[in-house]
Amino acid sequence: MDEKSVTVKPVETSEVLNNPDMGWVFFYYSNNLENYGSRLEPADTLDDFPGLTTVYLRLPWAYLEPEEGKFNWAILDTPAQRWINKGKRIALRFTTSENWLRYATPEWVRNAGAKGVEYPMRTHANPDKLMNDLICWEPDFGDPVFLGKLENFLAAAGARYNGDTNINFIDVGTFGVYGEGHTSSSTHIPYPYNVLQRHIDLHHRYFHKTQLIIPDSFLVQDHSNPKLIQHCMKLGLGLRDDSVLVSKDVVYGSPTGVMMQMFWPIQPTVLEAGHYGTLRGWGTWGDGSGFVKAVKDCHASYASIHWWPREFLEEMRPIVEQINQHLGYRFVLREASWLPETDKKDQLEFRALWSNTHAAPIYQDAYPCVTLKDDHGGIVGVFVDENFNFRGVVPDVLGCTSPPRYQQVSSFIQTPQLKPGTYGLFISVGSRIGTPEIALPLSDNDGQRRYRLGNIRVLCAKILK
Repeated sequence: MDEKSVTVKPVETSEVLNNPDMGWVFFYYSNNLENYGSRLEPADTLDDFPGLTTVYLRLPWAYLEPEEGKFNWAILDTPAQRWINKGKRIALRFTTSENWLRYATPEWVRNAGAKGVEYPMRTHANPDKLMNDLICWEPDFGDPVFLGKLENFLAAAGARYNGDTNINFIDVGTFGVYGEGHTSSSTHIPYPYNVLQRHIDLHHRYFHKTQLIIPDSFLVQDHSNPKLIQHCMKLGLGLRDDSVLVSKDVVYGSPTGVMMQMFWPIQPTVLEAGHYGTLRGWGTWGDGSGFVKAVKDCHASYASIHWWPREFLEEMRPIVEQINQHLGYRFVLREASWLPETDKKDQLEFRALWSNTHAAPIYQDAYPCVTLKDDHGGIVGVFVDENFNFRGVVPDVLGCTSPPRYQQVSSFIQTPQLKPGTYGLFISVGSRIGTPEIALPLSDNDGQRRYRLGNIRVLCAKILK
């Protein structure tokens, strides 16, 4: 672009951005109905929690299908709509084994002939303490009767939720205690590859239009079976760690840490700390800096609030603020330039420099769009550059002081309906048809995620017929 061009270097704002496919996740249901949304009034959607984008609904199958073929979807849809009404999204996990509940898998499944094992129940306060007078039943996760009934349930859930744009992700949660992919806190029974793959494939069959997430313990259940890891990656599953800070080594030097480096470049990673109050009592939480380090090292898209949310925020606000400086993606416009005047017969030239200053990539297609508006705010021109995809604007993985910059060089054919005049020039990031979807850390927002950079004058030009 020549020396007559207008060049702007916008100042990045410090605001926390609530963008799709990233952010803090609040456990409304943490396997039971009491934790941790039960203290919230129906109108309270935690709007004061910076960076919260997702409400997590994790419940046993028994709560959702108390009788065969009769479903209690309202238990999910009621809290979900509170957050959806505020522009947030939800995440789901359906569990089949809990060490505090006799039947996480509905009792009618056992009565239908599904095999399983009984073992002493444990307490929430002390998971290592057995309550020998109370007995849990865990299904045989490979039993054909159990799998047949489970498939019917997942088919019904898939018909309802698969591909819903209000869902950020669904965990593969039907294997292992708490749905975490292990039996180390229940029966200690090992399971072979084919059983694990069966649970993965059932989820993929019925939720193939929704981002699926695999718990890390699921993949180390069979001694970090590389075949199982490759299968998950081939199907497009993301990876989660369900136990950050439950021990002082977090995930580093473990199979999980290695797997995170395999997954994050192509699919999202989710970090869940153990129950904050419990970890604080164990002394493994420390000052919380380990959680920040995990977000950075694992290039996390999501981090979970696994406690009473406002208590967590009050005590850990500095940690929340630090994590918000790394979590997910953040596209920063370093510089933009265009010619101040253009003839209608000419192409509209626009250049920009972009960086992703946070830890994760964006895993969906997103494109820059230049929009022209008149003095009344009316849209008179929408120009999308499909050759520049923000999926390629990756975070700095080497820890450089200055993140890498990506150059956008766009040339747009002007619409013949565009009248001569002076227009406001706005930048946005979103869909192929110019719908803004990604918030940017820029000022002068039009309220719809378009950001004014300056003006451009369109001159009259003779159009040949």
